[in-house]
Amino acid sequence: MSAPLTWRVARLVERRGETPTARTLVIDVPGWPGHLPGQHVDVRLTASDGYQAARSYSLAGPADGDRIALTVQRVPDGEVSPYLIDVWAPGDPVEVRGPVGGWFVWRPTQTAPVLLVAGGSGVVPLMAMVRARRAAGSRAPFRLVYSVRTPTDVLYAEELRRRARDDQGLDVAYVYTRAAPDGWRGEPHRIGLADVNVHGWPPDLEPLCYVCGPTGFVETAADLLVGLGHQPRRVRTERFGPTG
Repeated sequence: MSAPLTWRVARLVERRGETPTARTLVIDVPGWPGHLPGQHVDVRLTASDGYQAARSYSLAGPADGDRIALTVQRVPDGEVSPYLIDVWAPGDPVEVRGPVGGWFVWRPTQTAPVLLVAGGSGVVPLMAMVRARRAAGSRAPFRLVYSVRTPTDVLYAEELRRRARDDQGLDVAYVYTRAAPDGWRGEPHRIGLADVNVHGWPPDLEPLCYVCGPTGFVETAADLLVGLGHQPRRVRTERFGPTG
């Protein structure tokens, strides 16, 4: 049995804007044991009166010594995300526990084609896989299908444009659900069979499929993939929803 996860004191190093409501937080976690792309961490805040609140966040990049990166989307009336985005200052402590998860991961030693299907901020752990692929010099072909409300809601927009241009073997396609950029073909719509069929891999190539986003999105996308003939055991899902 693996050792139980412990809480570690972590401190903010850098905050980067991604969208009007999302920030990437670079965090120093002394003694961090490393992680695989696709894993996540628990972040815990403790108030002066002892009250605690914890939330889970996907890791946004590959292992990098004692530093990790999280991309946090502000949740209206949330307890944790507004603090992390707007209040947490460089040097201030929080507690971090992880890494968590072993199924929804991609290893650079894997060579099969990879299909990444993201809904909204579900792109975060998938971006960790994209970055890990480049860092490892992997030649595994990647395709990302990214469903997002509007162009201003695209996380890592400039980096994705650059990687789609420069990273050989990486293709990126977008599905806009509310408003599309000028010149984009088609009308805004929810992800459908044609999107997955055209921009994904044929099932006979036996790709590894990773789907991440809100619960409804994940269920729809996974059903589409299985309906197209992808083996259910090769469709890995990670979902998120209201914390309650």
